[in-house]
Amino acid sequence: MNNQKRLKPIGAAKHFVDKYFPNCEGALLAGSVVRGEATDTSDLDIVIFDDKILTSFRQSIIDFEWAIEVFVHNLTSYKHFFEADYKRARPSLPRMVSEGFIIKDLGVIQEIKREANNILSEGPEKWSTEVIEFKRYFITDALEDFIGSTNRAEELMIANTLTNLIQEFVLRSNGRWVGSSKWVIRELNNFNVDFTSQYIDAFDNYYKHEDKLKIIELVDQILLPYGGRLFDGFRLDSN
Repeated sequence: MNNQKRLKPIGAAKHFVDKYFPNCEGALLAGSVVRGEATDTSDLDIVIFDDKILTSFRQSIIDFEWAIEVFVHNLTSYKHFFEADYKRARPSLPRMVSEGFIIKDLGVIQEIKREANNILSEGPEKWSTEVIEFKRYFITDALEDFIGSTNRAEELMIANTLTNLIQEFVLRSNGRWVGSSKWVIRELNNFNVDFTSQYIDAFDNYYKHEDKLKIIELVDQILLPYGGRLFDGFRLDSN
């Protein structure tokens, strides 16, 4: 795609909606171009609300010199996705709606934005003591495997597991949303920039120098307020 000739994001989004969803009730442009974080490979995230659509869908399209991800909902289906995002503690659709720039609105967008903002401000469901113990045990298990391993290939996979377990534990135990991919760092920064730096440094140090110490110290630090590593006495009953 020729980035020099293509339309600006808002203009491209308006043309897209007019071409593909001319009868929709509402449309939003979301994602990195709205947040001012766009890169040369950024696409356009467009959310469509069209009450004539029977089933929600997501589609990837290249048009107007842009890669476009379109998320299509009717005026009730989005609620299921809001609820699912809340339960998994990753508010992808609520965030897109909340931050989205209005491309078209026939009187439906403000109420949907209000719902999204309420979810975001409420935060995810609080972890119970039982869930925290469960997570402590599996972090401990992964850490012990990491400490004892002498196989570099296996260590890399265990370290990858620990990156996800740690970010989830820190964020969820503090009542925060979690993320995946680049959103791991964004959610951690939203929570605590200093911790994020420590987290990155611990794993960067291991990957560069094969030094496990900072990761071990990081895990012990985050588990300490909840009783430290957990093995002895842990029990998991079958349903």
